[in-house]
Amino acid sequence: MRLDILNHGYRPGTKVLFAAVRLFSGQPMPDAAKLVFYRPDFYGARAKEFTHRAIRGPSEWSVGDRELMAAYVSKVNESAFCVGAHTATATRAYQDESLVTAVLADLETAPVSEPLRATLRMLGELTREGDIGAEDMRRVLAAGVTPQQVKDALAVCAAFNTTDRLADVFGFELLSPEGFAAGAKYLLKRGYR
Repeated sequence: MRLDILNHGYRPGTKVLFAAVRLFSGQPMPDAAKLVFYRPDFYGARAKEFTHRAIRGPSEWSVGDRELMAAYVSKVNESAFCVGAHTATATRAYQDESLVTAVLADLETAPVSEPLRATLRMLGELTREGDIGAEDMRRVLAAGVTPQQVKDALAVCAAFNTTDRLADVFGFELLSPEGFAAGAKYLLKRGYR
């Protein structure tokens, strides 16, 4: 059930922005964006900054890798909106739809590097179980992942475990393939701010 607050309660300037987005992109403002504008002082500004740092900040992981992490965490959480949004964004970042599709279909046989596979495996376990231990971390480090890469991946995981839950609680509407593609183009150009 969709929570109706995403359709109401915005300041006049925000309503104008939503109309401009629709006019220039031909697509409605996605619910994820509406949420950050709904209570920017309480959630929105902080969430945008944290997510932007996690996905676009300095990292040994590429933007495509981190978008794939977001899509993978969202798949584990079964968050349809976020899977669609971040699959489209990872695909555009990598310029390789088959790679992203393969990871989401079967991580163990997907054509990715072992460090990325081990990291995604860890993020999946953390998302499913809510916990990882020292042995899990040793396996990731043994696969060639640096401690900083682990921290960066955990930031992506935290951002999208939060966003996935909000998407499901608020009942984010799924976009058309064109809507997800337009969102991916925007996210790669502008980030999450």
